[in-house]
Amino acid sequence: MVIDSIQTIYKSEIVSAPGSVAQVRECGGDIMRFAKAYNVATVIIGHVTKFGVIAGPKTLEHIVDTVLYFEGDREGQYRIIRAIKNRFGATNELGVFEMTESGLKEVENPSSIFISGTVAPGAVIISVIEGSRPFLVEVQALTSPTFFSYPQRVTTGVDYKRLSMLLAVLERRAGISVYGFDCFVNVVGGIKVSEPSSDLGILLAIASAIKNKPVNKDFLSIGEVGLGGEVRPVFGIDLRLKEAERLGFKTAIIPSKNKIPEHLKIHTIPVSEVNEAISVVFSN
Repeated sequence: MVIDSIQTIYKSEIVSAPGSVAQVRECGGDIMRFAKAYNVATVIIGHVTKFGVIAGPKTLEHIVDTVLYFEGDREGQYRIIRAIKNRFGATNELGVFEMTESGLKEVENPSSIFISGTVAPGAVIISVIEGSRPFLVEVQALTSPTFFSYPQRVTTGVDYKRLSMLLAVLERRAGISVYGFDCFVNVVGGIKVSEPSSDLGILLAIASAIKNKPVNKDFLSIGEVGLGGEVRPVFGIDLRLKEAERLGFKTAIIPSKNKIPEHLKIHTIPVSEVNEAISVVFSN
């Protein structure tokens, strides 16, 4: 059974309009009891507000067994289904689908849509894990001299506060001046990157844009960056490197405290500090 949508149905016993807090809560409870009693698989579609949350009471999320968010740019051809809550499995799983004339079709190699393949200053490939799946994502940075008292910081797919922290680390710990530049950071494919393992890649992309030196397209960056400029270890290093090797990447820069897998053929460069990573990448 599919309810499309929960904001359009109502109970006549409740004196309020369809879509109100009382109607959504009561109708959601009745649907849940019916589905459990008669063993009917039920999908409830709900509207999303401009803030990106389900319209109506938050109790609707507590009633259902699984909450899935359908994300993606309206103009884009790809859509992401993200599991926020799941009583019977892992959360934060991610499914990537393509909008076609015949409907949604699964993208078997999601990493291919998040990598543009171009070699230009400011482009770095990073590895993120959503649920149990590793993805390779391209981070692009662009810097230009600012003409204002306060330089612009614009992000798409990256947390603004995280970018501000990384810029401070880049200036104080790596000696690369960023105050005189407007900084724009974008994640290819419309995916949102929140995992700390993307820190080193974002930092290297900004350094590449400032130095105007491209990073090799077969190069992968993995690592969390601390305020002291240290590169911290990340989880799932085996999964990340295996996915990179499958896609043909030759070299990966990883935290020195991560154990280097022996069965993989990809060349790994362990680093412990941001300065060391920058010198390795831009040595030529």
